[in-house]
Amino acid sequence: MKEYRIAVVAGDGIGPEVMAECKKVLDAAASIDGSFRFAFTDFPWGCEYYLKNGQMMPEDGIEILSKYDAILLGAVGYPGVPDNISLRDLLIRIRHDFDQYINLRPVKLLKGAQCPLKDVKEEEINMTFIRENTEGEYSGQGAWLYKGQPGEVVIQDSVFSRKGTERVIRYAYELARKEHKTLTSVSKANALNYSMVFWDSIFKEVGEEYPDVRTYSLLVDAASMFMVKDPSRFQIVVTSNLFGDILTDLGAAIAGGMGLAAGANLNPERKFPSMFEPIHGSAPDIAGQQIANPLAAIWSASQLLDFFGYEDLGRKILDTMEVMLTEHREKLTPDQGGTAKTSECGDAFVELLRK
Repeated sequence: MKEYRIAVVAGDGIGPEVMAECKKVLDAAASIDGSFRFAFTDFPWGCEYYLKNGQMMPEDGIEILSKYDAILLGAVGYPGVPDNISLRDLLIRIRHDFDQYINLRPVKLLKGAQCPLKDVKEEEINMTFIRENTEGEYSGQGAWLYKGQPGEVVIQDSVFSRKGTERVIRYAYELARKEHKTLTSVSKANALNYSMVFWDSIFKEVGEEYPDVRTYSLLVDAASMFMVKDPSRFQIVVTSNLFGDILTDLGAAIAGGMGLAAGANLNPERKFPSMFEPIHGSAPDIAGQQIANPLAAIWSASQLLDFFGYEDLGRKILDTMEVMLTEHREKLTPDQGGTAKTSECGDAFVELLRK
């Protein structure tokens, strides 16, 4: 029997609670298939670890994680730890050091999910965002000069390499071709006269190899507007690190909320482990109350199964999620209109999945 070794960094706040249900669902999926199993190893890294040790993970944390087939991340963030430290010293470091250059974010309105847009049908919100994940606006390059002086200057550099830009755009073209869908590139070339002009030129250049893929190019402000006014126009979307971060949170808002939003950080060549996560925050104000919604974490379990080649099981998890949302709302957590505790929601999900 094949065994997948999974590193679990549950993190802070509600992270441990939702990750427990994610693992529960993955174990159930493996037992349904019968040809593989998961071996989970938990690491207590995150903000509480930082407050005790002065770092978000040990010095050899990346080396430790490199021995695993994949990583599950719960949530990161806690009062008293600056967001730039909690994010950059754990999540962004893992993305960068493991060259997880594809951030794959589904924006899909499931049956039964609450959409704030008026008269929108489920099939009208079904997008896949391909976000560049290791450079761009989040490269962390720049300078802070003359701190505290009248002439204080801050420079934040964006880094767009040909290699980094081309590979994420090519990945998006390949996915659009495979799924017979349109591809929309989102940039801001009218204002960012170097980085986004470069992005647009690479999008056009790579596109010459994919004449069968129907493409569109939108400025990020227009894309934001159309995601609300006409979401059905988007199928596959490719964009930069910053714009992808913002637009996918907007996507989560129109597709049922952050409690249903998951993301995959992929190293497609599998040279390094990929990482899967719910993209909601750590919500320390409700931590330990067992009212956190585990469905986003469970969706990330579906993405992990897809990546390992078990797409049927991945779809089965999403189908089960729709059954929960339409036929068993009482077994959902309070944010989704139910009365169940986090663990009870996970237990009910596993029961339905097995059926």
